[in-house]
Amino acid sequence: MTENSTKTRDQAESAFSRTQTQFMARNRTISEIDDVAAQREAKTLRLREMRLEKEANTPVKVPARRKPTKR
Repeated sequence: MTENSTKTRDQAESAFSRTQTQFMARNRTISEIDDVAAQREAKTLRLREMRLEKEANTPVKVPARRKPTKR
């Protein structure tokens, strides 16, 4: 009887260990994806700030008026 319960317990622990490992791998993957997304957002914000600063320092060129053409 003890042998049967030990075998059952070992199977249960093994199944739990597999489930736990899958859960931890999933969490690690999600964490890595979140890190990549955060880095992308930071880079986008930095580039946007640089573009806006450049645009603010660049004089606006007004196109010359065209002379009306005779028809």
